[in-house]
Amino acid sequence: MGCSMGGAIVLKLAADHQDELRGIIGLESSAYAPGRYNDFLHHPAIHGGELCASYTYGLCSPFSPEQNRRENWWYYSQSGPGIYQGDVHFYSNDWDARADLARIDTRRCYVALLTGEYDYSCTPAMSEAVAKEIPGASLTVMPGMGHFPMTENYPEFRRYLLPQLKRMLPRA
Repeated sequence: MGCSMGGAIVLKLAADHQDELRGIIGLESSAYAPGRYNDFLHHPAIHGGELCASYTYGLCSPFSPEQNRRENWWYYSQSGPGIYQGDVHFYSNDWDARADLARIDTRRCYVALLTGEYDYSCTPAMSEAVAKEIPGASLTVMPGMGHFPMTENYPEFRRYLLPQLKRMLPRA
């Protein structure tokens, strides 16, 4: 399971290691996400940690508990200078897994995609595009959730996560 960039990386894992995995769960998964890079994330006139934290705070659903949204803000404010900028540069400029999607066989590696309704970074439409390219993939758009469902509102997220994990259990 991975979220955001991690949700993208699990698609590559499913393509390259599907015989070693029972399945993957992509949270906010996109195979291609151009346009996310921002030069101001590491700029001498701007506090990159605060900009990064505030940007990611905005990716949370307005319905998620405020305490959890602030906790997510705190996590993202902690990275060193240029770290988030480098991550986003890779994700936005270098990452393209669209060709890998055709190699994923959901009979060998189950694919579940869970995307928050309020995610404007990896929109439900972007995850839907991934699901359309992987026959047998499961897509669930989670109402009232944003880009970080496991942090924003774990009790609500758990309702979507557990059935997907159960589908990956060995059949007796």
